[in-house]
Amino acid sequence: MASVQSESIKKLYGSWLAAMTDKPDMELDEIRALFEHWGDITGEPGQVDYVEVDAGGVEAMWAIPKGCAEDRVALCTHGGGYVTGSMYTHRKLFGHIAKEVGCKALILHYRRAPEHTHPAQVNDAVTAYEWLLKEGYKSEHIFTTGDSAGGALATSVLLGIRNKGLSLPVGAVPLSPWYDPEGTGDSIQSNAEKDVLVQKEVLLNMAATFLGDASPKDPLANLLEADLTGLPPMYIQAGGDETLLDDSVRFGKLAKKAGVDCQVEIFPEMQHVFHFMAGEAPEADEAITKLAKWVKPKLGL
Repeated sequence: MASVQSESIKKLYGSWLAAMTDKPDMELDEIRALFEHWGDITGEPGQVDYVEVDAGGVEAMWAIPKGCAEDRVALCTHGGGYVTGSMYTHRKLFGHIAKEVGCKALILHYRRAPEHTHPAQVNDAVTAYEWLLKEGYKSEHIFTTGDSAGGALATSVLLGIRNKGLSLPVGAVPLSPWYDPEGTGDSIQSNAEKDVLVQKEVLLNMAATFLGDASPKDPLANLLEADLTGLPPMYIQAGGDETLLDDSVRFGKLAKKAGVDCQVEIFPEMQHVFHFMAGEAPEADEAITKLAKWVKPKLGL
């Protein structure tokens, strides 16, 4: 049974939907302002320093836990449909992950749609990765992670890195990833009454905004259409009550078929990116402990 603490994410998502329902013509700036409160339900990890940095022309923020291995890095990409969210909304979440793993986290403030449509986000993530390599960080000491659209970006950046002939990170940990901009998964319908935030109409509107003139079949935007050959090991976490659950399940099958070491773990009764309750709800803390246990040996920690 889900913990009492885990109700906080339902209350937050419900408040957003109520606000947008009350004002159906809400401007983008107002919607973004709502989503800037995403981190309100995240406990402060403590003993983590935050330093804003220019990562090769991409705005970013270092999260540096006290006593961490400073030559190991989590390359972090925030969620929000490529339209909302920021390095500030996700500062504490990625701080928790960095602290549990014992590494630094580089949280990207990539360009967002509609001002910058696909593939600007992938390009920014690849640019930041190249910057890390130029700064002396080794590919075998880097992993990618992100949530929702950022979970997809933590995956598509691997394709961009591979396509440029660069050495790949040691692994990827997508959280509640949004892999299918067409919303064709069975869980879009089967979990519609359970998921407090993501519904098909909202998903398709968000997809149209970030795609711009790009095709929803573009493999850098729709990971279910991608050639996954040669990607590093992946560990995907998703909530059992998510409408996007089937994105993770289908991707996991495709990845394994392509020879990728890919594990998908489903957390019962959990909402989209339940990890935001880190430091407050036991389910979020358990998930972060598990991802750290998975990735640490790959980083040599």
